[in-house]
Amino acid sequence: MASIHIQSWKRIFQLSFRLLAFVWTKIAGRILRNRIAILIVFGALTAFMAFMSQNVNYQYGLPELLPYDDSTLVEYREFRAQYGKEPTVIVLGIEKNPIQEIGLFNSWYNLSEKLKQVEGVDTVVSVASVYQLNRLDSPKKFLVQPLITQRINTQEELDAIRAQIDALPFYSNLLYNPETEATLMAISLNDKIFNSTERQVLISSIMNLATEFGESNQLKIHYSGLPFIRTIITNMVKSELGLFILLSILVTILILYLFFRSFRPILISLLVVGMGVVWSLGTMGLMNYEITILTAIIPPLLIVIGVPNCVYLINKYHGEFQSHQNNAKALTRVVAHVGKATFMTNATTAAGFATFIFTQSNLLIEFGIVASINILLLFIFSLCLIPIIFSFLKPPKEKHTKHLDLPWVSSFVDTLIGIVERKRPWVYGLGLLLFGLSLFGFSKIKATGNIVDDLPSSHFVTQDLKFFETHFKGVMPFEVTIDAGKPRMMLRYSTLKKIEKVQDLLYAYPEFSKPMSVVEGVKFARQSFYGGLADKYDLINNRERAFFKPYISNFGGDKGIMSPYLDSTYQRARITLQMADVGTDKMDLLLEDLKPKVDSILDPTKFKVTYTGRSVIYLEGAKYLVKNLLISLALAILIVAGIMALLFNSLRMILISVLVNFFPLLMTAALMGYLGIAIKPSTVLVFSIAFGISVDDTIHFLAKYRQELKNNNDQIGLSVHKALSETGVSMFYTSIILFFGFSVFISSEFGGTRALGLLVSFTLLMAMLCNLIILPSFLLTMEKMLVSKSFKEPYFDIYLDEEDIDIDELKIEKK
Repeated sequence: MASIHIQSWKRIFQLSFRLLAFVWTKIAGRILRNRIAILIVFGALTAFMAFMSQNVNYQYGLPELLPYDDSTLVEYREFRAQYGKEPTVIVLGIEKNPIQEIGLFNSWYNLSEKLKQVEGVDTVVSVASVYQLNRLDSPKKFLVQPLITQRINTQEELDAIRAQIDALPFYSNLLYNPETEATLMAISLNDKIFNSTERQVLISSIMNLATEFGESNQLKIHYSGLPFIRTIITNMVKSELGLFILLSILVTILILYLFFRSFRPILISLLVVGMGVVWSLGTMGLMNYEITILTAIIPPLLIVIGVPNCVYLINKYHGEFQSHQNNAKALTRVVAHVGKATFMTNATTAAGFATFIFTQSNLLIEFGIVASINILLLFIFSLCLIPIIFSFLKPPKEKHTKHLDLPWVSSFVDTLIGIVERKRPWVYGLGLLLFGLSLFGFSKIKATGNIVDDLPSSHFVTQDLKFFETHFKGVMPFEVTIDAGKPRMMLRYSTLKKIEKVQDLLYAYPEFSKPMSVVEGVKFARQSFYGGLADKYDLINNRERAFFKPYISNFGGDKGIMSPYLDSTYQRARITLQMADVGTDKMDLLLEDLKPKVDSILDPTKFKVTYTGRSVIYLEGAKYLVKNLLISLALAILIVAGIMALLFNSLRMILISVLVNFFPLLMTAALMGYLGIAIKPSTVLVFSIAFGISVDDTIHFLAKYRQELKNNNDQIGLSVHKALSETGVSMFYTSIILFFGFSVFISSEFGGTRALGLLVSFTLLMAMLCNLIILPSFLLTMEKMLVSKSFKEPYFDIYLDEEDIDIDELKIEKK
């Protein structure tokens, strides 16, 4: 009984899809009949999308990699709600201490004064603009005042200032390194201006003044700080977007000309992909998405992915016209016969991108939405525009279809057939060897993630970051928050002593800079209370509390020195410091080693300790992406397998297809292992993208192979031969276009984007060889095992037979 129901449902599915095939055939005629109206609609909508693309901005902040409800991100939002946003700070560094020479000191002082005048700069702190605490007894409070108020005229004045600065341990290893004499200048920026369109003017003004200082004093200026790094990276993304589009167009023109030897297909293809680029930017504008390091590659990606659509459609049009010389019939059959195949291949490609939507990461969700939508739109553009434009043009001449009969084409196909029919043992032997080498290479892959790991080691941002890590242990924000559970606990001597021990513990790690907290503020206050004596830089003990109470109470105000490190109830405190860009793997080991030691100082039953900051958020996000992108790859495989189930209705054929296309992914993973390319957010994208694209060749080949089986009375050898002859050339054309198209990303300065170009190109090349050699070899070797009745009678046939479909013939047969 169950078997009867299953058969009934299968027949219903088959009838439904045949009705869809009939409708598809009717659409082919409708496109040509309404060509003027379609062109007007496309033109108006493209103009609108071009207008919306002007609203697209670039993302300057760190990308949001974690989902909104992730515990790490929740803790960071609580931290910001308690202490406000982390300051936007850019640091400048030099390898010489200005307090050694009068001329250098005055230049450093002048630089800080000039920077203070730049619109968007809030404060500047350096050895030439440090602050001191002066004790006032009426009223009892500390007054924060600059130590230096003017240029220095004599060596004696400079020596006195140096002695004063050396006597302030608060600034040691914070603004200068007493061992290496390197010094830095911290520039705090106005968030409102920095996050506006005036950002570039602000950064340029700072760099111009710093460059002028460096040239006049013959010193190299080093720049860093998370805001500066993100600004430089975003500017690079902005410049590379135009470069990639230009290179993609040039590569497309060159390859299309080599294939077609005519400018007509080139211009039509460029029009189609050009619309795709405009619509992708317009989509981002409509959805208020910013251009990120990922979404920036969508426009050139659409050029690379869209051109193969054009190649398939134009090849089919030229082939049809060559066979019967009827232009209208050829254009109609382009839509009816190849349109469905092109739709299914675009659907699998879009599915590969759409899986990123399920990662719950805003960065990848936006990338997946924009890419998948516009890949399907690109299919619509190519399906409509190519037949319409060719309908206005004169029918192709012999020179336009000459590319179908090139001598090397038949030679290429004959070579493939010869390998598949006579060299299968060698094919399997070489395949097993590559499989073994791939497994070994896969075992060598490492996973990591750094904030600047996509920049080359020779880039000035990377070099300058190393400078600050060498002399000041880094500039990446790291925060430790402590909750004592009761109000006013943070001002107790015992609690402050424990926080001091935690600070000493943190500073002992080579990855952490000098910590700052309420402890340093209290020490600074005690030193100032006793007239600035260096040996008084210590915590206030219980015997001194009564004397200090009126002075310390003033530190809790809005401008107090301790207000950034304490909440208003004195229950919670923070330790803020900077760290090196250590990466995800080392960060895990670091925290794993640190947390038990902190717990031994701050009893977890009494204190709640949280580790947060932008660097922690980013590194946790990088780990999250790697984990979820591997899940998205599995999802992409399942979705593609589902699509192929509709097309082929054969479990054996689906398994063979997935395995044939999974093998290139394994070889790519091995290549990453051998070349030392780590798994990280920018490289793990390769697998989902490449799988969604590479399976297109499988669909084209198997669909044509199934049709040939019907036409040749199940003669497997002849069907493989004809399928290779028909689809092999187009598969080769499109794979070459995709290979060189993705290769343009190798020109990027970002390591991840370069790796994306290299790895996807390699994957697609291997996928082409697997689909043209290994897949046909399997078909010939296994013969009847793979050619089941269900394979020959799918739910959805993407290659129509040559005769037209009569709707009257579509009816359910009674058993």
